[in-house]
Amino acid sequence: MTSDGLQREGAFAHAILDADAAVPAALAHRDGRVPARRFAVYRNNVYAGLINTLESRFPATAKLVGEAFFRAMSREYVETTPPVSAVLLNYGADFPDFIGGFPPASAVPYLADVARIEWAWHAAYHAADAEPLSQEALTALGARAEAAAFKLHPSASVVRSRYPVITIWELTMRGGEDEPVRLPAGGEDALVLRPALQVEVRRLPQGGAAFIDALMAGATLQDAAVAAAGQEPAFDLAANLAGLMRSGALAGTR
Repeated sequence: MTSDGLQREGAFAHAILDADAAVPAALAHRDGRVPARRFAVYRNNVYAGLINTLESRFPATAKLVGEAFFRAMSREYVETTPPVSAVLLNYGADFPDFIGGFPPASAVPYLADVARIEWAWHAAYHAADAEPLSQEALTALGARAEAAAFKLHPSASVVRSRYPVITIWELTMRGGEDEPVRLPAGGEDALVLRPALQVEVRRLPQGGAAFIDALMAGATLQDAAVAAAGQEPAFDLAANLAGLMRSGALAGTR
């Protein structure tokens, strides 16, 4: 494509995602008329498609605030964060951060963290497969396990929150957001992964999030345990390691 063609293409893409932008000059009729109405319809269709994409990836987030609010918020996001690729698999990765900084959403302080769980679910669903570490392989390490650095499953990620977001997400997804439920006090940290065919969202015990974060950063088992205990004195290495093994979150050693 020539440089003029690239400029026209860039102008068209900019105008599509900027509601205040004028219709690109290249689209004018031969008689000079500007197809403003037809272009507006096309622009609205593009916006609707991107908003629908976000709604399909953040269903609990949408339910918590209602369709009208969610679509209005999503439109703001689309305007400020247009896609950078025709492949939309990763579109919406920073939507939770956008929600966290969106003033009208401040009335629902846990909304961004619920969205983080949903994005982690989406990312885990599309992540690469890997064989979880077997109990036999862990046992074979013996005393060397403390000095080993463990690889986490490619689908694994941690969402930390000072709100009970796992409970809120679960209630919302099963349609019980209006049920008179007493939410747990304090926050909940989630481990999201897909060790087999189904994505799982697991509550982490005390210090579990710090432990996994350290392992993901390349720390040895012993150093990760020290880091977790530094944040949570009640951290139980044996219980957390057993939980990771049961969940299939470990995928070998480095």
